[in-house]
Formats: sequence, C-alpha cells, structure tokens
Amino acid sequence: MKSPSRRPTRLRPASPPQGPRSLLACFLDIVADWEALFPQPRSYLRAVRQALGVLICLGRRTLSRIIWTNGGQHKDWRADYFLFSRCRWDAAQLFTPIVQRALAWCPGRYIGIAVDDTRLHKTGRCIRQAFYQRDPLSPPFHVNLMFGLRFLQAAVLVPVFRLAKVGTRALPIAFEEVSVVQHPHRKLPPRPASPAPPGAPLSPLELEWKQYRAAQKIHNLSTRFVDLMRRLRVTFDACGAARKILLLAVDGSFCNRTVFTTVVRGVELIARARKDIRLCWRAEDGSRRFYGVQKFTPEQVRRDDSRPWQATTVFYGGKRRKVEYKQVDGVFWQGGARRRPLRLLVVRPTRYRKAKSRRWYYRQPAYLLTTVVQGTVRQLLQIYFDRWQIEVNHREEKDTLGVGQAQLRNVIAVPKQPAFAVASYSALLLASLQAFGAERGRAYAALPKWRRHAARPSALDLITLLRKEMADNPDMVAHLGLNPTDRSLNAAASA
Repeated sequence: MKSPSRRPTRLRPASPPQGPRSLLACFLDIVADWEALFPQPRSYLRAVRQALGVLICLGRRTLSRIIWTNGGQHKDWRADYFLFSRCRWDAAQLFTPIVQRALAWCPGRYIGIAVDDTRLHKTGRCIRQAFYQRDPLSPPFHVNLMFGLRFLQAAVLVPVFRLAKVGTRALPIAFEEVSVVQHPHRKLPPRPASPAPPGAPLSPLELEWKQYRAAQKIHNLSTRFVDLMRRLRVTFDACGAARKILLLAVDGSFCNRTVFTTVVRGVELIARARKDIRLCWRAEDGSRRFYGVQKFTPEQVRRDDSRPWQATTVFYGGKRRKVEYKQVDGVFWQGGARRRPLRLLVVRPTRYRKAKSRRWYYRQPAYLLTTVVQGTVRQLLQIYFDRWQIEVNHREEKDTLGVGQAQLRNVIAVPKQPAFAVASYSALLLASLQAFGAERGRAYAALPKWRRHAARPSALDLITLLRKEMADNPDMVAHLGLNPTDRSLNAAASA
C-alpha cells in the first residue's frame, strides 16, 4: 500500500475506441447488445424501432405518435404497448452496454458518478405510482405541489475535457422509479394519540398504522439509493472495473445517516452538507470516549481565519478556473456517519459581475463531506463540479425527448417506458463520442448566430443529425421496417 503522503501517479487517458464515422451506425452497434435481453427477436426489433422513434419523433413523445413516426399508423398497435406491459425484460440491463463502452473514456483511479432524483408530471388518476409531491420549481416563499412520478437517476461522468476544451459529458446508466408508501385511507379515524398498552391486541387501525410506519423506513429515497449503490458496484465489477473506485457525487438530500453509515467496497461518497451540522474529532488517546467533546460546524470552519484558504484548479465552463477551499481531515459526524471517518471541504464562493462597470456579486459557499480521507482534493472537487451535468441530462430528457409524456397506466409499463427512453438517449450520447469525439465538428448542422460559440453538440444537434442519416441511408434501417422521411415525420407530428 502506498504511503498517504506520497503523491499518487497520474494515469494517462486511454485512447477512445475508433468506430465507424456515422452516428446511426454507432447507435445501432450499441443497441445490438440489447438483443440478449428480450425473449424473442421480434421483441428486440420492436424495441430498436421504438428507441429510434423516441429520438426522431417530433412534438410530444406519446406512444401513439412514436408508432406513427415509425410508419405503424395503419397497423395493430397493441404489440407496441405490450412491449412494456407484457414482454419480460429488465430495464436496468439496458444500461450495461453503455457502462462497458464508457469505461474506455474514464481513465484514472476514480470513476465519477452523479446521482440525483427527478420528477415527471402526470395527469392520469389511474397511475398507481403517481403521488402529490413538492414541486422543485416552486418559489422559495411559496411551496407548490405537483402530481407525478419520482425517479432516481445515475450518470457516469466522462472527463472529455482531458481530450478537448469541452465540459464533462454525463451518460445516464440508471433510471428507476421511486414511489412512496401509500398512506392509510382518509376515511379511517385519525392516528391514535397514545399507543395500546403492552400485551394488548392491536386494533385494525393500529395494525395498519404500524405497518405503514415500518414500510416508510424500508421504502424511501435513501434506502433505494443504497440499493442502487450496491448494484452499480456489481455492474462495474462485471464490466471489468473491479479495481477502480466509484465516487458518487450527490446533493444534500442524500447526506443522511442511512447513506453515510452504509459501507460498500470500492464505493465512496461526496455530498453537499448543511452549514450547521455538528462535527467533531476523535477523542484524545487514553480517553474512554470515542468522539471529542469539542464540536464545530462547517460554517465555523469557513469563518475561522486561523485556517488558511488553499487553491486548486478545476475545468468548468469551458476553461480551467481557480477554486479556493479549506480542508479539515479526520472529522466525525456523530449523528450521521457514526464512527466512519470523513473529510470536510469548504469551497469559497466565487465572485462575479454582470458587466465590467457593475459591482461584484458572490455565490453561496459549498460545504462538502466526503468519505475519501486520502487523495488529492483536486480530483474530488472536479467530480463534484461535474455533477452539474446530470441537471443537463434532466433538462434534455424532459424538454427535448419528452420523457414521461407516454400515456401509459399499466403498473409495469409506467416505470419501464421512461427508463427505456433514457437508455436510448444515453446510447445516443455515447454514439456521438464514438463517431465524432467530444467536440462539435463539421458533421453537425450549422449553428445559428446566437449559438456560434457552442463547442459541444447538444441533444438537439444529435437528434437532427440522426434524422438526416436515417433519411439519407434508408438501407441501414430497412431491416427494422423503417423508412423515415421529412414528410412522414411532419405527418406524424401533425396527428
């Protein structure tokens, strides 16, 4: 084992695989690994048709419009719906080919993975998994509610900034539905104020409330995150990355006791914490106590002038930028992480101004807790700064691809169709890296004047190029029964 004081050797980035110089060919090569997941060849072909239809469809991505886009408006539509409700296949396995191919783009010891939850609006009252929840877009002075689904998404952070001057690309590798436990019926009497005496039989009402409270502790967002963390480790081990460490970057909703007390081999965490959590050091030698008596908060560390600010550089916003931070090693979070040693990082707010003649503004500081007690801070901050790319995924999935717009209410089909659409979107992002690299080259359509400085292709750029290649090369999708043209796409969009 290397000494903690020794600087770890920096691995050189591996050369990316050189595939065919066609976005459509790379996409079909990636989804070819899906064939083993489906019970019949016709189910696999139908899945590839729907994957292309989800991407090239115009307007709302309802399942009926996707069928029309693929030229099935005069055929029986039941098989396309049965693909999600009756056909037996695991939606989580769709992301395995993406993980296998993304490893060539992730050199180094750590593999950054961003994890966050997202919500999809729904209006159907017959969807069992939908529930009322807090709208994340509500203003801070008034909390609004929304009716919809909640999903937990994970995305591997591909550091393409090592090859070109573009930001990190996030490839989704998990998208699973996380519903809440159904509340007891409203017509029942309210929850009893005092519990029954010991030994007395429970009434039906008390038994139902007891089962509800027990299910809340098992089925929640944090426990589902822990399950996802274990599955990601198994998936990466099976793909040949057993020696690499998965560094999961999360926000404050996952900075709790359930997450930080779970130890998984080869998995580390870096999370944004509150500024008022109570931290401490280990007690002095010879003491019977484990935790030190002196407590402190991250906000106190930021205001402590005796701790100097340190500086490093991270790639963010198209160039390398200076970031100042404070580091406190060997801290313990008694209420959250128990006896697991942590490291506290306090990132100084960066000042900015809207014009040269305006005054300076300051963003909020960041308080980060990580389980990586050894290693350079530069790698940790780079992965946490890259976590913002999962927000780009959420925006493109909802606005560009219309994830969640399919009108389904079957209890099996409701979580599988959005995961299928996200897997198709992830395969498209990976295909663009394999075909043209990280930068926006000449293969894409000319940019408008207000976007002429874009260095990385967006999801709209990739979809536009995919439509063009499918129309110019009909023989590549002829075996799928597709013959897309501009006229057929416009006809489907106007339906």
